[in-house]
Amino acid sequence: MKLDGVRAATFGAFVIPKTLNGQFCPLRRFCTGLPRSPASTLSEVIQHLQPTESDWDSEKLRGLIFADANPSSSSQIFNIAHRLGSSRKAWTFFQWIRANTENAQFVSRAFQAAAEVAGEEPNSSDVLVQLHGFLKESNLKLSASAVAVLGRSLKRAGMVDELCNVYSEIDPSLRSSQLCNHVIDGLLAGGRMSDARKMLDEMLKPDAEAVPNQYTADMVFGWALRSEDFWKHFVGSEIICLVKEFGRHGVFLNSFKLTKLIGKLCRSGKILVARDVLREVIEMGGCVEAAPCNTLLAAMDRKGMVREVNALMCVMKERGVQPNVVTFGIIINHLCKARRVDQALEVFDKLKNSGDNDVKVSVKPDVIIYNTLIDGLCKVGRVDDGCSLMNEMKCVPTTSTFNCLIDGFCKAGEIDRGLELFERMRVDGVSPNVITLNTLVDGLCRHERIGAAMEIFHEMQRTGLKADAVTYTTLITSFCNVGNVEAARELFDRMIDSGCKPDAIVYQAYLSGLTLCGKMAEASSVAAKMKEAGFSLDLASYNVLIGGFCRRKKIDEAYETLKEMERAGVKPDSVTYNTLISCFSKLGDFETAGIIMSRMSQEGLVPNVVTYGAVIHAFCESDRLDEAVKIFERMRVPPNTVIYNILIDGHCKTGNIETAASLMNEMRAGNLRPTTNTYNSLFKAFMEEQRLDKALNLMDQMIEDGCNPDLVTMKILSDWLSCAGESDRLRRFVQAFAVPASTG
Repeated sequence: MKLDGVRAATFGAFVIPKTLNGQFCPLRRFCTGLPRSPASTLSEVIQHLQPTESDWDSEKLRGLIFADANPSSSSQIFNIAHRLGSSRKAWTFFQWIRANTENAQFVSRAFQAAAEVAGEEPNSSDVLVQLHGFLKESNLKLSASAVAVLGRSLKRAGMVDELCNVYSEIDPSLRSSQLCNHVIDGLLAGGRMSDARKMLDEMLKPDAEAVPNQYTADMVFGWALRSEDFWKHFVGSEIICLVKEFGRHGVFLNSFKLTKLIGKLCRSGKILVARDVLREVIEMGGCVEAAPCNTLLAAMDRKGMVREVNALMCVMKERGVQPNVVTFGIIINHLCKARRVDQALEVFDKLKNSGDNDVKVSVKPDVIIYNTLIDGLCKVGRVDDGCSLMNEMKCVPTTSTFNCLIDGFCKAGEIDRGLELFERMRVDGVSPNVITLNTLVDGLCRHERIGAAMEIFHEMQRTGLKADAVTYTTLITSFCNVGNVEAARELFDRMIDSGCKPDAIVYQAYLSGLTLCGKMAEASSVAAKMKEAGFSLDLASYNVLIGGFCRRKKIDEAYETLKEMERAGVKPDSVTYNTLISCFSKLGDFETAGIIMSRMSQEGLVPNVVTYGAVIHAFCESDRLDEAVKIFERMRVPPNTVIYNILIDGHCKTGNIETAASLMNEMRAGNLRPTTNTYNSLFKAFMEEQRLDKALNLMDQMIEDGCNPDLVTMKILSDWLSCAGESDRLRRFVQAFAVPASTG
């Protein structure tokens, strides 16, 4: 009991903490004298604020919140407002702070917290309106950061008008860069481009207090990349000025954003604007990497802007922009497309040897660069050099590598070497693709090796490689060209059965082949199937059908096709009218041919040499030379060699040799060279009239013109001159052209 008395005397009114078993705890007795931790204070304040405002113990709260007036107290107020769980409670807490302290920093932090919570919470516009009202009516000066947070929350809530009002109502000293950014962002989001631009112009002024920062640039150019409406208010030159103004404030886009902007400008056809934007960034000291340069180089290369590509490469070198493997790939591709393959190889050697004395590179050529070079070599006919380069590759050749070489050999006519490479692909384990198949099939068909093409086709099908529309088009066209309609039909049916839907090109190829072979009933059936498949017949398809019907003298069908063509909204062209005029002229129906020619003129289509040639030829064939001459004299276009030859032959056949000879002189005066047919017509006429002197003079003219005789020429002259005792003259004529005289 004495000990308890001592304890009581020593600790006075302190309650002596005891353990559960009633023993004294010497450590715990000092806890009550220690300062409270911020965390425990925060928790206790939150607990006191959970009831409604009317139940708050203001005196207790003042003791907890305002006990220490140190700098951390304002942060504690901010944290309390955030922990309350709703914008409405945060607003109520702000009002309580404002009513219970004159500390501007405390009020400002509570305001900022309420604004931030409201911005993160949906449907909090009423709280934001109340905060705006307080800001407008109160004389209390808030911090710029608090106002900026309100601006951000108003922007997030889409309350752009209120945001603009906040900006205009507050003291100018509170108009921070952060607040201006939120105003511009809100205006852009609301589609108010003109207002956003005015605000941005204010920020970019040299004497502006709220200067642009990285966020400003990223935001503005971010909108430029996302919104097409942006470009209606900023033309190319203004984008350049915008980049320049940001640069004067030391603000530049990062490499990713700059690359995206350059790409956007290039895709919009503003390549020169993109060039100037990049140049401004480089000249103003912005950090430029290879990526934006590569984007611009590629766009310039696609447009064939050789001078600009060279200039940009020089700028990169002067400014120390380190190229990467993509840069070298673009440069090599650019040189190869310009057929400057030797220069491309020089660039490649620099890359392969890790640079020269001027530029050091730390990249190695990849398979794309090798393929680009090999393709370039093949396109200039240096296929063997391409093969050598493939053998030197430090990486594994791909299907594209082989495709380039196979295509090169096929175009050079060395089909067998292309087939050898195809075999090597299989040995090396490189899988061919449909491009490989199409390249070989096309090469073989062009050299009339359709059987070998079909063997490749069947072999690839057995390996599981499916042919595409290009494959079938090539084969169908080739079979139609040699008149094998049955094989073309089988391929067309097989194409449909294999699940490869014919496209318009396949239908047109098949249609054209059938009409050339005179299979008009089947051609009409294919045209119907084409329409059922959803493809409209175009002008070329209608012309093919009309031409086919005319060649078979099926005038009614040709006329019906013409009417269908017009109903489908496809206007006939010169080819259509010329085909019909030629057809009716050959049938001797010159009246209808004249009507069609008149209609052609009414449609605004001027008859051309083909039109006149068809009519003139038909009149001559019908022994109506006078009518042919009248048409010739009324021609509204200069006649060509074909028309002159038709008339010269017509005059020669009717014995008008002098007129025929004068037409030949007229040809020369019109810079048209007489052809072998011209001379043959006159030689025949002179022989029939036994005018040897004229024939001998004509032979001299033929030698002077360098017009090679053909078998018809030699037949006429050999028979005639041998009998006329002019064998020596004939021999000299033959020697002048180095052709054997034929008497057969």
